[in-house]
Amino acid sequence: MKITPDGAAVKLLLCYKRIPARVTELTRCHLSFAAFCTSSLESLNLLTMAIGKRGTVTEAAGFNAEEDVQKLREAMKGAGTNEEAITEVLARRTVAQRQRIKEAYKQSVGKDLADDLSSELSGNFRSVVLGLLMLPPVYDAYELKFAMKGAGTEEACLIDILASRTNAEIQTLNGVYKKGKCVSSVDTMYDMRSISAGRDESDNVDEAQAVLDAKDIYEAGEARWGTDEVKFLTVLCVRNEKHLLRVFQEYQKISGRDIEDSIKREMSGSLEDVFLAIVKCIKNKPAFFAERLYKSMKGLGTTDSVLIRIMVARAEVDMLDIKAQFLKMYGKTLHSFIKGDTSGDYRKILLVLCGGE
Repeated sequence: MKITPDGAAVKLLLCYKRIPARVTELTRCHLSFAAFCTSSLESLNLLTMAIGKRGTVTEAAGFNAEEDVQKLREAMKGAGTNEEAITEVLARRTVAQRQRIKEAYKQSVGKDLADDLSSELSGNFRSVVLGLLMLPPVYDAYELKFAMKGAGTEEACLIDILASRTNAEIQTLNGVYKKGKCVSSVDTMYDMRSISAGRDESDNVDEAQAVLDAKDIYEAGEARWGTDEVKFLTVLCVRNEKHLLRVFQEYQKISGRDIEDSIKREMSGSLEDVFLAIVKCIKNKPAFFAERLYKSMKGLGTTDSVLIRIMVARAEVDMLDIKAQFLKMYGKTLHSFIKGDTSGDYRKILLVLCGGE
């Protein structure tokens, strides 16, 4: 039986990832670098989160923070702003190098670089630039905050972030929230509904347990009237990736269907999106992001929030793999899609983050 859920799906995912879900508390976050980094060691820990070896953005040779500060000051000097110069500096530096630029700017000018750029820039270009200046977990926190701010919730943002981040990334993200004093110790964590779960990150595959897990998922969905979402999450959010791939194979034997097809048959709305995102990230995370990018630009209009979030967050992590998957899945390059779907300085900075064809 296919069901149409309310917002409980995302709340369940928040519980499993142990992220505070009260919007009224979340909107009090102070998402500045200074609010979260109280020591150089803590800054270093945050810098190392969510940085991979398959990014299109790599360390700039001959890097000099003071010279970059001067370039940025010249770009913002006088009437008008030189967006191209800003792109050449910030989009071609790593997260770590950008933090050094921010520190050097503060020492040289006495002002916050993000504040000055925010007042000089506008639109989607500004969103990309400000995102690049944030540390990875701070950027995730920033995105989550605005996804849940005001009336309604951008579930796609919550799902993109929470379904794709590792245990360590989620733990750091939680630390960012707590440092920002945007959670209370009581009732913002949905403690009565939370299952103390964290994904097993070993490579162990328990063959017997894989069969039992596949049966549990089947009996929670295809074999019953309605769907037991908690049973799905218990398996999908706790077992390690290699074990889950084995579970998916066993599930196909039991049900005669790929687990993604079963999720589409049994669920709808945000509940379907949550479970599909988890499964797709387990199977092939770069392919998940490639699909999200494709859908953000397909057809009339562009879902800029999705496009910006993925390009900023993955440029230094696995953008090379995302590009390869994009070409494999859609027969066109990500570079060509961005070029045809965006314009102006916004297009230029995204293409730098994308890398070449």
